[in-house]
Amino acid sequence: MEAQIQTLATQALAEIAACADESQLEALRVRLLGKGGELTALSDRMRELSKEDKPRIGKVLNETRASVNAAMEARNAALTAAQETRAFEGVDVSLPSIGFSQGALHPITQLMDRAVQIFRRMGFALADGPDIETEWHCFDALNTPADHPARNEADTFYMPDGRLLRTHTSSIQIRTLEHMAPPVRIIAPGAAYRRDEVDATHLAQFTQMEGLYVDEDVTLGDLRGTLEFFFRELFGEDAEFRFRPHFFPFTEPSFEVDIKAAALGGGRWLEIAGCGMVDPAVFEAVNLRRGDSALDPERYTGFAFGFGLDRLAMIMSQVPDIRLFTDGDQRFLSQF
Repeated sequence: MEAQIQTLATQALAEIAACADESQLEALRVRLLGKGGELTALSDRMRELSKEDKPRIGKVLNETRASVNAAMEARNAALTAAQETRAFEGVDVSLPSIGFSQGALHPITQLMDRAVQIFRRMGFALADGPDIETEWHCFDALNTPADHPARNEADTFYMPDGRLLRTHTSSIQIRTLEHMAPPVRIIAPGAAYRRDEVDATHLAQFTQMEGLYVDEDVTLGDLRGTLEFFFRELFGEDAEFRFRPHFFPFTEPSFEVDIKAAALGGGRWLEIAGCGMVDPAVFEAVNLRRGDSALDPERYTGFAFGFGLDRLAMIMSQVPDIRLFTDGDQRFLSQF
């Protein structure tokens, strides 16, 4: 039996070396080491040997099995390496590689991050809320009358159940006041939606940044100082401002903010934000919803402001068409 094992080992190693591909090698493995293989059959015959011969023959059989397995692994590695070599035979490694470009944050996102950073330095916290809102949060709590044009279906996206896509992020201010007592100092960036005709300066979805500060003894001077500091951080210390009286249902008095700065071309005034002191009617509406007097208008005052980040980005980058921000054209976005 020992002679049979040695003969089988010599023959097996020769056949392994001659295998031309992995399929031949696998067929040989099954023939030698499979359940009905030749080496397996010799192992089954060990029971026929005497007690004196079993240790010696068993050692020879184990060494043969180990050498066959090692030869198969080595041959498989050699076949794999040869196959990989053939796969790259036609590749010219001296050719230049295919170019690639590194992505970056969208310009609106970059501006939002910058704005958040500045307001955080002034103590404002970041607040968020749902894009699909109720009329109470979007209009009623903000002292907006039932006949206001913004509540018309021609201007606002309404759902079948009466909810709507928020027309401003002021609804986040209301949700914050519902669950917090003063002092409250938040900014609320996010998407807003209106049925505007899409053109060079309007989109049906745009990005707003709104802010709210409520505490004892908050004044119009605090509002002006906050906005002037913010916009000077963006446009430079040379920026000039003017506050023009305006009307918003939720602030009294209300103002439009204009700015003139060298970074914006210098010589002309640009309308950049809306703001005002929070109307006491807003505090009273939220108190009624809360069921308490946490926002006592005799004790607390506050200011609110808002501006469009898309428009701000257009002004800062001198982009003539707002649709460029949403088209996804890499030639445009790669500038940022």
